[in-house]
Amino acid sequence: MYYIEKTFEISASHRLTLNYESKCTQLHGHNWIITVYCKAQELNENGMVTDFTEVKQKVKGLLDHRNLNEVFPFNPTAENIARWITEQIPTCYKARVQESEGNAAIYEEE
Repeated sequence: MYYIEKTFEISASHRLTLNYESKCTQLHGHNWIITVYCKAQELNENGMVTDFTEVKQKVKGLLDHRNLNEVFPFNPTAENIARWITEQIPTCYKARVQESEGNAAIYEEE
């Protein structure tokens, strides 16, 4: 099995829809650290699991300097964003979304 990981930072805002009082229901921003994990049994015709540039374009290209509530049709929690990332890249099996120091969510396909 071959594995790659790509880590990058994006700046984006969001507000959460919650069933309890929280300052996170107000529009606010983060410098998110995102790590995308991909794997493949065999390398593609270019000798790669997935091109690092493709990973960056499919995630950072869509999310950087955006209001995530305008990008997603779902509540943009770190958990939901991590799952969305794994759905964008066929070889992706896990994503880690860190919205601030000490606060990260990980989604991993079974």
